[in-house]
Amino acid sequence: MGVYLDNAATSFPKPESVHEAVDWFSREVGASSGRGAYRSALRADGVMFEARAALARLFSVSDPSRIIFTSGATESLNLAIFGLLSPGDHVVCTGLEHNAVWRPLKALHRRGHIDMSVADHNPDGTLCAKSVRSLLREDTRMVAVNHASNVLGTIMPVREIAALARERDVPVLLDAAQTAGCLPIDVRELGVSLLAFTGHKSLLGPQGTGGLYIGEEVSLRPVRYGGTGSESAREDLPDVLPDRFEVGTANGPGIAGLAAGVGYVLERGVDEIAREESRLTEYLMQRLAAFDDVQVYGPSESALRAPVVSFNVSWARPEELAFALDDAHGIMVRAGLHCAPTSHRLMGTLDRGALRVSFGPCNDREDVERLIDALEEMREEFT
Repeated sequence: MGVYLDNAATSFPKPESVHEAVDWFSREVGASSGRGAYRSALRADGVMFEARAALARLFSVSDPSRIIFTSGATESLNLAIFGLLSPGDHVVCTGLEHNAVWRPLKALHRRGHIDMSVADHNPDGTLCAKSVRSLLREDTRMVAVNHASNVLGTIMPVREIAALARERDVPVLLDAAQTAGCLPIDVRELGVSLLAFTGHKSLLGPQGTGGLYIGEEVSLRPVRYGGTGSESAREDLPDVLPDRFEVGTANGPGIAGLAAGVGYVLERGVDEIAREESRLTEYLMQRLAAFDDVQVYGPSESALRAPVVSFNVSWARPEELAFALDDAHGIMVRAGLHCAPTSHRLMGTLDRGALRVSFGPCNDREDVERLIDALEEMREEFT
């Protein structure tokens, strides 16, 4: 296998326990959760319960039923945005949002349903929480915060932003797609009301998994309707969570794999994962600083970053570099706009994109060395 450095897109490789859990559910369980009282259906119920409990432990959620399973962060963010906002509402967001937040908000804005304000950032993506306070209005109904940029890696001051929002009783939606599993998250300590996460990145689960934590202080409208396996005689959806938002057949194999991934993260420890990935991030930035023809974007301090480093070289376009790294050296990185045009607009790279390196728990210093050696060799070839 080559060197995989695209964990911000999806983590790879997965722990063996994840593969075993998916295979076990598919071969030995098979039944749908919430759809039967026979043994296999009850085992499926148990998988859902265990996964919810593990996530509740990871995020310090006191009531696991308030964690809703979805197909990923994108569905979770859509549920939060379309389920909370009403015509006439005002939203504040950061200037580093992923399209999973940016496009739903812009869709509502174009329809004339909401007004929105975007906080200004420093060139490295850092944000002063007070700049959010200045945007809050009487009709502000939501503050949407990207926990860490998937391009610059910049970690937002979530705790401070949430404290300012609470002064106005405004709920905070936290997009934790890039941080769940690689940075500590305590919803009570951070003060967020809605937490969207994906399962296939730093939680190390399968693709097509994720969820949304819904705090007691917010009430969402469902955005999907259908069977829940409970209170089936009702024409409307049940009021009880998680049933109200989990319609249709659950992704049993995926959730079993997600539970195993979260179990791995809990056993190894988020703090330990964060420390190791921060060391790799700092080491890569130190090595790249030795190149006079490389521009690195984002904060200079690794402590202010998620394990993401984006950069450009003067002698090749990002997509050329990414192809050559894979073709000649077996190094897998991501080139382009990374579904985050607002971040590239801030960086001044909207016209060309950038090359992104992102670490996972299976990477080590040798991977960084191989990348640096490849860049040095390719610079000679390209120039």
